Amino acid sequence: MDPAVWPGVARVPRVSGLRTAVARTLLRRALGRLPLRVRWGGEPAVGKGPLLWVRKPDAFHRRIGAGGLIGFGESYMAGEWEADDLVGVLTVLAAGVDELVPAPLRRLRGLWVRRRPEDQRNTVAGSRENIRRHYDLSNELFALFLDPSLSYSSAVFGRLPGTAEDFEAAQHRKIDRLLDLAGVGPGTRLLEIGTGWGELAIRAARRGAVVRSVTLSAEQRELALRRVREAGQADRVTVELCDYRQVTGAYDAVVSVEMIEAVGADYWPVYFRTLRERLAPGGRVALQAITMPHDRMLATARTHTWISEYIFPGGLIPSPEAVRREAGRAGLRITADDGYGAHYAETLRLWRERFTGRAAEVAALGFDAVFRRMWELYLAYSEAGFRARYLDVRQLALSAADLGAATVPRARAAGAVPAVRAAGGSGKENAR
Repeated sequence: MDPAVWPGVARVPRVSGLRTAVARTLLRRALGRLPLRVRWGGEPAVGKGPLLWVRKPDAFHRRIGAGGLIGFGESYMAGEWEADDLVGVLTVLAAGVDELVPAPLRRLRGLWVRRRPEDQRNTVAGSRENIRRHYDLSNELFALFLDPSLSYSSAVFGRLPGTAEDFEAAQHRKIDRLLDLAGVGPGTRLLEIGTGWGELAIRAARRGAVVRSVTLSAEQRELALRRVREAGQADRVTVELCDYRQVTGAYDAVVSVEMIEAVGADYWPVYFRTLRERLAPGGRVALQAITMPHDRMLATARTHTWISEYIFPGGLIPSPEAVRREAGRAGLRITADDGYGAHYAETLRLWRERFTGRAAEVAALGFDAVFRRMWELYLAYSEAGFRARYLDVRQLALSAADLGAATVPRARAAGAVPAVRAAGGSGKENAR
């Protein structure tokens, strides 16, 4: 392990004996109340459920005493704890997150959690750096575990659980669903905020739309442009390296897929204002967004987490309440809202199994064992969040509030397959 590459992982932090002792006491009590089998070092495992084996208890306690959940993740990256069913263990922890720290200590959260670094704020310059750290890792890396469409967001499956349906077809269902919600068809002027690797833009162009797609990832743009050319849609699709705040013009439709999570709470007002200002009269917005409960979002908002340290710097998952509030303040009304978190859990399972199954190929790209454990934990952690219903994913349609009174269909239960048909759409069942 190279300490220059992994400074927070290569060395166990120095921390006072008191903090280590407090962490040890809290962890043993909290984990003992959860449906887990826990093994500390060479001791026999106790409890029932998936196994959490802390191989190096002292290092584990010191890391958590020093860094809380960041330390928990770093300890896994360092190989100090294992699980016989990583998703199962993390699902139990996600479901029991409120029990891990006693209520009196939760009120003192600000004394021990880290604040988000100022340099992760999503200014125009900060956003470019935050996006680069994740999306510019390597196109080849993402191609190893994504489906052939290179869609890096939740699919919508025809049936659950364990469908044998083609993964790419499920991703296309998701894309078509969003394009229908936005009313994309022949002649539509479409703005896509967050390009990915170009699949949505290509499918929109095949409907006859003229697409302007913007991204901050140079790696994604390069490959998206090549895929657009190979699909024969270069005359209909432009892909620009451009911040969403710098886009001008009016569009009949705006689509943004799992982009809001990277915006940051401080910039949600300008994000939604941009969506509204870019709409031509009668235009529609279609969003896909990961969400979390509002109280947990508030607790996370200023906290520096393992995810913000190692995976998505500057990001924050919004709550449904925050989305409604910010959309309304910007002059947008929500006209459709469907949740289907179980489909994201299945998507993440497929990604995780592909990633771990191609570990040798990941290594051949130059990603070391610490990186591979980090990404395995990231994918499993995310899957567990959806399985525990700590997280959800939603597709929303929005239009200008001045077009009439808001009529928001009742939100569907997490796990339901969205089947709404948007007027003016293709009439197909759809999604990304």
